[in-house]
Amino acid sequence: MEKEYFIAKFHYQCINCGKVYSEGSVKYLCPVCSKTNSEILPPKGVLKTIYPYSKIIGEGRGFAELKEQGFLDLLPINTFDSLPNLRIGDTPFYKIEKLNKQKLPFQLFLKDDSQNPTFSFKDRASALVSAYGKEKGWNTIVAASTGNAGSSLAGICAAQGQQAIVLVPENAPLAKLTQIIMYGAKIIPVKGTYDDAFDLSIKASEEFGWYNRNTAFNPLTIEGKKTVAFELFEQMGFSIPDRIFVPVGDGVILCGMYKGFEDLILLDIIDKMPIVVGVQSDGSNNLIRNIGKKDFYILASHTIADSISVDIPRNFNMAQDFIQKYQGEVIAVSDDEILHASSMLSRNTGLFAEPAAAASFAGMLAYQEKGLLTEGSKNVVLLTGSGLKDLNSLGQIIKMPESIEPEISELKKLFR
Repeated sequence: MEKEYFIAKFHYQCINCGKVYSEGSVKYLCPVCSKTNSEILPPKGVLKTIYPYSKIIGEGRGFAELKEQGFLDLLPINTFDSLPNLRIGDTPFYKIEKLNKQKLPFQLFLKDDSQNPTFSFKDRASALVSAYGKEKGWNTIVAASTGNAGSSLAGICAAQGQQAIVLVPENAPLAKLTQIIMYGAKIIPVKGTYDDAFDLSIKASEEFGWYNRNTAFNPLTIEGKKTVAFELFEQMGFSIPDRIFVPVGDGVILCGMYKGFEDLILLDIIDKMPIVVGVQSDGSNNLIRNIGKKDFYILASHTIADSISVDIPRNFNMAQDFIQKYQGEVIAVSDDEILHASSMLSRNTGLFAEPAAAASFAGMLAYQEKGLLTEGSKNVVLLTGSGLKDLNSLGQIIKMPESIEPEISELKKLFR
């Protein structure tokens, strides 16, 4: 396959039919499988980006050599000059030894991707989509979003001099909508759900020729998100963790994590896949609930974790393939568990995560409670967005104290 298709830097392969497409011959979904797609089911024909792995191995390029070149050999762009002049990735990695003053019997690490420019993991995908669009001369990029992907695209496009158009459900959190507007993007609230905005954005791409950033629909979103796996491998001393807890909505972050480690496996840099644990809210669990099922059944999503609130998980088919191939694990947690996790995370570590990001921490806590984290095991929790993104959802666990008179006697009453 490589001899035939690697005239270009990479090619695409359909995850459903296996058909291979050269770079440039297709932009989004497999044109064969996508013909049968329905607006009420996860799309078929999502494309996987494939690189000349044996060629890279034959040239003697290991992890150090690939990193020295910024992993350009494993990205679908030709030059780093296409990327925005912002620090994206290389986010902090913390080892946590105690929770609630109790020493943990297992190793716990937190990967804080809220430290990206627009305060979410989504910048990894937006930056790569923007860079690819820049190389192709596509100046207007559209996306559907509950907030984070939209604010990410808006911020990245502001840095790149591109036009971002963001379709959002009208009930998206104000903080995220404010970001989008401040970055100068064209924001269009849509009456309906994220899925309604998603479908409309695809129709807009067809009508106006805008480049579409939508998660999974654009295969390069996965390529941007996979870079977190390369960082984790290095930050863990060139080893792999036992488990990685990842919040799941459409399933693209999950697949990005898998794809990054799979690239390393195909390059003979690592010899096994870590267990990736997909965590969803039990009020929006349409991805994990349907894995292995013959018929896909959708339940309307209701969760405080808006960034992972999805009726139709757009990357279901690829996520299912990865989970089944590499024996991944899944868990659903309640909104109460997510709020508890958010509070516990902040009080114990000084890291403030939005509910969707705290879901992964809630998943880890659930595993701990069930005794599934063995002594000495290495466990990573991926935190994908800042708590400042969605303050309203935390109102039920926040109680603001009453004001006091500016007198020391009043303070004494509080600290007796």
